Amino acid sequence: MKKIVVCIALAVAIVSCNKTTEAKDFKTAYIDTNKLLEESTEAKDIKAKYEAVAKEKGARLKVEVEKFQAEAASFKNDAMKNGQAWAQQKGAELQQREQQLQYAEQSLSQQIQGEHGVEMDSVVVKYRKIFKDYGKDKGYDYLFGSGEAANILYAKDSYDVTKDIIKIVNDKYKTEGKKEEKPAVKK
Repeated sequence: MKKIVVCIALAVAIVSCNKTTEAKDFKTAYIDTNKLLEESTEAKDIKAKYEAVAKEKGARLKVEVEKFQAEAASFKNDAMKNGQAWAQQKGAELQQREQQLQYAEQSLSQQIQGEHGVEMDSVVVKYRKIFKDYGKDKGYDYLFGSGEAANILYAKDSYDVTKDIIKIVNDKYKTEGKKEEKPAVKK
C-alpha cells in the first residue's frame, strides 16, 4: 500500500515538473488599464462630455445656491426687525431650502456619475473584445491587466503592450466615427 502511494506521489511530481517546463513556453503580456483609459480618445471624449454636462447643470444649481446664500445673509438683519416668531418661521424655511439644495447637488452628482459609468462600462466591454482579438492575433497565451484592480505585482516593461492597445482602440474609434450626440430639445 505504501509503495502504491509513493508511486502515485512520484508520478504526480513528475507530471507537475513537466507542466512547469511547459509554463516557461507561454507567451504573456500585460496592459496598463489606467494608462489605456487615460490615453484612449474615446474615454477622453466621454470624460469631457460628462465634465461639460456637470459644468452646465452645476451652473444652474450654483445660481440657486447663490440666491439662497444671499437670502440667508439678509435673514440675520431681517430677524432683528421682524421679531422672533418671523425669525423662527423663516429660519425653518431656510433650513428646508438648504436641505433641498444639498439633495439636488447629491442627486445631480449621482445622475452624472451613473450615466458616465454606464457609458464607460460599454467602452470596457468593447475593449475586452479588442484585448481578446489582439491576444489571438499576436499568439499570446495570457494578457494580464494592471491598474486599479491590478492582478500583476511585477512584470518586465518589455511585456507591456499598452501602447499597441491604445493605438488599436484609438484607430478603431476613428474609423467607427465618433458617436453623434443628439441635441437636447429645449422646452
